[in-house]
Amino acid sequence: MTNPHPVSISRISWRAASIALAFAVVLGVLPTQSAQAQTFTVLHAFQGAPDGAWPVAGLLLDPKGNLYGTTTTGGDGSCNHFPPPPGCGVVFKIDTAGKESVLYRFGHGHGQNPLAGLVRDAKGNLYGTTNVGGHFSRGTAFKVTPTGQQTVLHAFDKGVGGSYPRARVVRDSLGNLYGTTETGGNSTGSGVVFKLNKFGREKVLYTFSCYVCNGQSGGGFGFPFSGGVIRDSAGNFYGTASGGTMNDQCKTGCGVVYKVDKAGVGVALYSFTGGNNDGLAPSGNLIMDAAGNLYGTTQAGGGNGCGNSFGCGTVFKVDPSGHETLLYRFADKLDGAYPTGGLVRDPQGNLYGTTQMGGDPTCDGGFGCGVVFKIDPSGTETTLYAFTGGTDGEFPNPDLIRDAPGNLYGTTLDGGDQTCARKTGCGVVFKIAP
Repeated sequence: MTNPHPVSISRISWRAASIALAFAVVLGVLPTQSAQAQTFTVLHAFQGAPDGAWPVAGLLLDPKGNLYGTTTTGGDGSCNHFPPPPGCGVVFKIDTAGKESVLYRFGHGHGQNPLAGLVRDAKGNLYGTTNVGGHFSRGTAFKVTPTGQQTVLHAFDKGVGGSYPRARVVRDSLGNLYGTTETGGNSTGSGVVFKLNKFGREKVLYTFSCYVCNGQSGGGFGFPFSGGVIRDSAGNFYGTASGGTMNDQCKTGCGVVYKVDKAGVGVALYSFTGGNNDGLAPSGNLIMDAAGNLYGTTQAGGGNGCGNSFGCGTVFKVDPSGHETLLYRFADKLDGAYPTGGLVRDPQGNLYGTTQMGGDPTCDGGFGCGVVFKIDPSGTETTLYAFTGGTDGEFPNPDLIRDAPGNLYGTTLDGGDQTCARKTGCGVVFKIAP
């Protein structure tokens, strides 16, 4: 069945979304170190059918060390896509021995093309969203049991409840799920923050307002990015969205970090300005430390490098008062370029993440195939691994996860099995040991 919504799932369109943002002006940058000695392992290389293809979301780690995730395509082949492989996507598990098993294969009626990762309850049930499919063809929220039984908890429609969820949901102790949709909500169609109770009944907590629709002059924010929301102990939500303060760099705003309180009042904590001294287009998950500081990445901005006028992207911190600090500006293709995902933080305050491009200058015609990086509290960036575009994968995706011993786990959109998807690979699950 033809996809009713233009989801960017091909390797070409996924990369183009980052390249099109790119900016450049000469600027001093923080120091960079060469790669440390790390052990890189491919845990699984996807083959399209029947095990899935193109994992664009991060992973979930259970207490026993098993990994869970989703792929956007592949599976049973019932959904057609160009370029291949066909399929509606899967929910998969990789056990501690590295064996992959498919827990569920999607079909249009029960949702298709999950773009987000999963959350898990104490009984081992998994929860997530599909970007399209379902009764109204506008995405679903679902539950998958440990034995692979799937239930559609909610089918999104085009009305006030929002459409096309693409971000990971969060779950509270009562079993409620919270997330965002990329469109719908009101006449501007700018998306919503939603709550689903354990029976799948939806409540809209906040409706985004379009910053350029209906004659508005800007300064608002709308269209939540793929990072979704995080929730603090007081019930407030935080995320990133487009819009914000307009300037010569950003005609409709460079993006914001927003807060929605438990009363449903939304504010922009920080509006990015782009250019040399700030980021542009935040997109990944935010994380919060014990003091309430938020950390994330912007796809572009920061100036200097990448052969364009946008910059290679940044890592930022926003404190509870809304003051922003740039922790790192990516300088060129060697240290990485265009981080599209969120971060993970260790007890020492080191941050870890990925860039979609950069790294190996021989990969992908000089653009690079992406890196895994570390930024220490002093702002020094270290490349932990640079992908080569072969069996090790290329174009790593949000987000990394980290276990107690310090191992990092993630996925790549492409690479791996060179017989899959026109010999470009269908993506991998990888591990980096310190």
